[in-house]
Amino acid sequence: MILLSKLKIKDLHVNVEDKEILKGVNLEIKPGEIHALMGPNGSGKSTLSFALMGHPKYKITKGKVTLDGKNVMDLSVSERAKAGLFLSFQYPVEIPGVSLANFLRTSYNEIKDTKINVMDFMDMLHDKMDMLKINKKFAGRNLNVGFSGGEKKRTEILQMAVLEPKFGILDETDSGLDVDALKVVANGVKKLVGSKLGVLIITHYQRILHHIKPDYVHVLINGKFVKSGNYKLAEKIEKTGYDKLKEV
Repeated sequence: MILLSKLKIKDLHVNVEDKEILKGVNLEIKPGEIHALMGPNGSGKSTLSFALMGHPKYKITKGKVTLDGKNVMDLSVSERAKAGLFLSFQYPVEIPGVSLANFLRTSYNEIKDTKINVMDFMDMLHDKMDMLKINKKFAGRNLNVGFSGGEKKRTEILQMAVLEPKFGILDETDSGLDVDALKVVANGVKKLVGSKLGVLIITHYQRILHHIKPDYVHVLINGKFVKSGNYKLAEKIEKTGYDKLKEV
């Protein structure tokens, strides 16, 4: 019997500096699924992403997170990455002195526990860059140094393409993108999602979802899911806002 991969979040409570931010989140993601997480500022969206990846500032006080049945909370950040979790940052960090290609090859070898040779890796990297319409010259540039906001976000999606996680968490990948860059990033995400990858897109707005058309949309307000539905829910929120969904 073949067991399908699954990321399961059950009754998750998370504190930040002794303040409860998440108050019982339940979510299940399978490969091939695109879930969108929407909500106003301060609702806990980024808290969920950092808690899933094991940021020490975000303390899980109750609940459970499992990946393929294994308790994620028992794993370090690097072990979570090796297990198949990936987080795309809202504000990608600049790393002077480290080229994009060297960073990705080192990360690939660490995640895959292998030693891919330079030529084979560069062939793979160039294929991924073509898919995301990234100029191959960027491979030799310092990671994110001097990159525009859109270029940084494309680089984050490029990392996901190269590292091939089971589940990608995209934290406001659409912020700072112009219309053309938004389409490129959205198309890249759609191409990557399949039998081996499920995605959680965290966003304030409907605009990236217009291009991706998620299977599920969840609204997080004051640390709790208040509504779930399909893509039509995102369209409704774009028209009416979050006020009607807020708990009394």
